[in-house]
Parts: sequence; C-alpha cells; structure tokens
Amino acid sequence: MRDSVTIAVAGDWAPIRALEHVVRGAPAAVYGDLLPVLRGADLRIVNCECALTAASRPVWKSGAVFKGRPEDVAGLTAAPFEVACLANNHVFDYGLRGFRETLTVLRANGVRTVGAGLSLEEALKPLSLAVNGTRVTVLAFGEGEDLTASRGGPGVCGWEVPRLAAAVRRAKRRGDFVIVAAHAGLEYIPVPPPYVVEAFRTLSDAGADVVVGHHPHVPQGLERRKGRLIAYSLGNFVFWQPGGLYYRRTGFVLVLRARRGRLASFDLRPYRITEAGLRRLGGREENAFLKKLDRASAPLASSKGVAEAWQSYLAYYGPSGFKNEVAGILEKMEADPRKGAAMFRNRLTTLQHAELWRDVLSRSVAERPAPARQAWTRLIREWMTRPLGPSGACPPQASPKRRPAASTMAPMSRR
Repeated sequence: MRDSVTIAVAGDWAPIRALEHVVRGAPAAVYGDLLPVLRGADLRIVNCECALTAASRPVWKSGAVFKGRPEDVAGLTAAPFEVACLANNHVFDYGLRGFRETLTVLRANGVRTVGAGLSLEEALKPLSLAVNGTRVTVLAFGEGEDLTASRGGPGVCGWEVPRLAAAVRRAKRRGDFVIVAAHAGLEYIPVPPPYVVEAFRTLSDAGADVVVGHHPHVPQGLERRKGRLIAYSLGNFVFWQPGGLYYRRTGFVLVLRARRGRLASFDLRPYRITEAGLRRLGGREENAFLKKLDRASAPLASSKGVAEAWQSYLAYYGPSGFKNEVAGILEKMEADPRKGAAMFRNRLTTLQHAELWRDVLSRSVAERPAPARQAWTRLIREWMTRPLGPSGACPPQASPKRRPAASTMAPMSRR
C-alpha cells in the first residue's frame, strides 16, 4: 500500500466541431503527446461538457447545444478517465432522455460520475474512491446556467456553496484528499469575478485540498491558500472553439500529487488545441504561456487585486457592451422568440450574467466609478483578442529535454 497518489485533472471535453472526427476515428489520438501525462497518473478527472446520446431533440436554452454519440465514450476510456464531472450547462442539452442515456453510457464503461443526478440528493452526493491506499473525494457543482440546477428533481448540483463546504469538512475529518470541481464564472476573461473568488475561497477554507474551475473556456490564474490550491480555470481541453484566438486554444492539465491526504505538489502541463488534437507546449512557447498565467494570477494575491481587475473588466465591457448584448437578445426575440426568451431568462437567472449586468450598470450611474488599472485592462484585452499565429504564439520547437511544466509559483514541496 502506498501513501501517495497522482491525479490528473482536465477541463472541458466534448467531441464536437473540428475534433468530432478525431475522437470518432482514433479516440486516443486526440490527446496527442499529452497521452503519456494522462496515463502516468493514478486517477484521471475530466468535465464532460455534453450529452452522450442518440436523442435528436435539444432543449430551448440560451447558448449552444452540444452532444456526442454514445460510442464517443471511447474518447474518455482511451485516456482512461475514471471520473466525469457533470455539473455543467450542457449535460442536459438533450433533456432528461439525453441525460439518462449519458449516465448509462458512462457508468457502463467504467466512468464514475459526480455533480448531477435524478434528484437533488444524487446531484449533491460526493464521489469517493480509494486510490493507492488514499481516499479521494470529488465534489462538483455549477451555476445552474439555463436553469439546469436541481431543485428536488433531475439536474446538476447548483450554487450550493454552504452545503458543499459542510461536505468538504466531513470528508476532511475522515482524512480524505478532497477535490472540488466547479463549472462557473464569466467566459473568456483572465481573472474571475469576485463572486467566484469568494465561493472558491470558502470551499478552500473549509478544507478542500484543491478547487478546480472550468467554463470560462480560457485559462485563468492560480492561488495558494494555507497549503491548498485553487486553479480558477483550466481552459478548454478536448473542446474546439472557432475563431483562432490564442487563449481559447490553449489550456493545461493540472497534475496533483497527494501524500497522506494532503497536497504535496502540483504541475501544469500546457497544450495547444489543434484540428488534429492536443499538442503539448514546449521550449519558449511553454515558458511564455506560464509567465502569462502568472500574470493572470497576480490580482488573486489580495481582495483588492480581484476588485481592481473586475472594475477594469467592467470598464472594458462598458455601457456599450451591455447595450450591444441587450440589442442582440432583442433582435433574437424578434427572429426566434423562444430562443430570445431563453437568452434573456438566462441573463437574469445565472450569476455570471446577472452579476455582470448589475455591476456594469452600477458603475455607469456612479458619480466617481472605481478606476480601471491599465495593466489589468491590457491583460483583459489580450485574453479577449490575441490571435494564434506569428503574432499570437511561438512556433513549436524541438527540445531534447522537456522540463516539467509547472507554475512559477513555488510548489507545495519538492519531491
């Protein structure tokens, strides 16, 4: 029996768009030279950002709908991922039938699930596994975007932060190594909104050894708290977004090493998402990415930094951003009333949108709005607009010795 365990945690996975044919043609190939990293871990956790179903009728919702075929589960078992987090805004895209089929397919192929269920109790229930003599407990929750949160019936574990904190404390009293996965936050920005920071810190302070975020579809910064780790967003994983922007095609797998129920160290394994699958970053390209990630981590050093970064985003988005977003929704309501209604409803009922609208309007009516820092404004603009290619990334380089990818933050301890 060993007293240590290595865990690989990945972000959003869905066999869609340009990656659909890769997952279906050669499931293991989609991971490229990242596959040895995944297979070198004792446990692998991923966010399954779609339904795996033969259902053909999607629900009415604000955003896009995603699904894979039931046989696409081979893309998960090829790694193999033992745990799929389902507390996201796409697992119910094809309704209850699609969700039930997803549960059946995953479980029949040995993939354990957490964060969603046919009742609130099932959605809230932590998943505990014994790995190398270590008890690992995983919890997962999301914002309940598009009203997916369970309210007693089928749904995902929604914004149940006090209940989750209590579950974390119970698990830590048993001596478990605890990971909380959260699907939350505003998309595409480098620094999370204050409400996300507050929730993640609450769970960390309750004893969660690692809190991991996804949903922003870009990587965000990391924060250490009393020997624990918060990674606010891992970025896209096996998830293709069109448009060719650098941060939407770049992410990292988080490799955790736990010893005696505590976080001993962590590494980052950055990669590029290409039409052929994932490709690890190396050499100058890797170093440049890690430096930028450290830059995105800087505001997280204090509550003041988080507030300043948020005010800088509010200034960047501004009244014109609000006006354009509302105009787009009203235009959609004219062309497709049900879709437009779903979009408006989602803006009012989901924290990421409601918090943004409230705060940007409050800033607009303030006599003296909080200042926007140029450094954070530049970082935000880069995250939102930086393209791939000569102006957006260094070309891949041959490197005879690939150094271990890690945050330039000091590790918990060195092995």
